[in-house]
Amino acid sequence: MAWIVLVLSGLLETAWAIALDRSAGFSRPLPSAVFAVSLVLSMAGLAYALREIPVGTGYAVWVGIGAVGTALVGMVALGEPASLPRIVCLLLVVAGVVGLKLFH
Repeated sequence: MAWIVLVLSGLLETAWAIALDRSAGFSRPLPSAVFAVSLVLSMAGLAYALREIPVGTGYAVWVGIGAVGTALVGMVALGEPASLPRIVCLLLVVAGVVGLKLFH
């Protein structure tokens, strides 16, 4: 169960990062509210998962999911460049996250 919560918390990290960008410095209420709620839920899920998963592994997986998710949303939906080197780098992050899970 801790791993499921950790993955969901990583996805929520993507949500709060995108909402933070869309909040325009907290000047837009809806994205600001989405940021606040998803941030709290993401942190709460991470805290829950760390009861069973070592902090180094849990934090790295959480950050990895959030970073890759945010970069993918940026590329797919927000017009950020999707060059081959960027995609290869994201795949390396995914490989690291998978490795941390496999060798946990």
